[in-house]
Amino acid sequence: MACHTRSNSFPSRSHPIIQEVDEHLCRLRSSESTTTSSSTISHKLSGLQDLHDCVDRLLQLPLNQQALAQEKHQKCANELLDGSLRLLDVCSTAKDALLQTKECMQNLQSIIRRRRGEESEVLSSEIKKYLTSRKMVKKVIHKAIGNLKGVKNSSLNNDQETIAIVSKLRDIEAVSFTIFESVLSFISGPKSKPSSWSLVSKMVQSKRVACDEEAKVNEFAEVDAALKSLKSADNAQNQLSNLESCIQDQEEGLESLFRQLIKTRVSLLNILNH
Repeated sequence: MACHTRSNSFPSRSHPIIQEVDEHLCRLRSSESTTTSSSTISHKLSGLQDLHDCVDRLLQLPLNQQALAQEKHQKCANELLDGSLRLLDVCSTAKDALLQTKECMQNLQSIIRRRRGEESEVLSSEIKKYLTSRKMVKKVIHKAIGNLKGVKNSSLNNDQETIAIVSKLRDIEAVSFTIFESVLSFISGPKSKPSSWSLVSKMVQSKRVACDEEAKVNEFAEVDAALKSLKSADNAQNQLSNLESCIQDQEEGLESLFRQLIKTRVSLLNILNH
């Protein structure tokens, strides 16, 4: 987007809030190249929440409020407001994907715990429900990721003449979309379908190198593969337990981040309504 205005600087290039924002941006950008695991996803969500907490404090600086409130900057400010809504939408998508997966997973766990030999058909039916639900979740996620890529490519280009606060908020928005793309991709799991042999191999290795698996395992993909390839939940109980813990961590991270994104959006709205 191009907003042809005279370049302005921040209140002070050494302002501690600006320095803090830059540090968070640097860390999140560095994390983009790290191996994706449940722990790294939780770390990214925590880092993104910290970043947006800084954003809210950045928006409280009087000179930034004055700059964004000026009529000649209204278009840029409104576009930032639209961006904040898109961030809330994609965060909601991730939360919904986790909730849907968790509900089906808990039903499956309940049946496994009380299962009897004559109830194998019930178990098989529940496995099918879980896999069908996961297929729907993946479809929604892939659509959301496609939309994210379109947004990043079309509307997050900085103009040299854009005021400094707008430029910085665009950078934050772009990094936020990238982190959400990583989160959604992790929930969806790899597109490739592992063979039964590769799955059994992974199960054996997981007992030997539990420490190393933290950086390699995708809990969602593990359960998907176990239920799809083995057609039984007996060998997936550990994976289901791991997935339950993973979902809980990510739900907490996304909920905290969602509340922070709402807070930031309210701050933007207050500035534009003055």
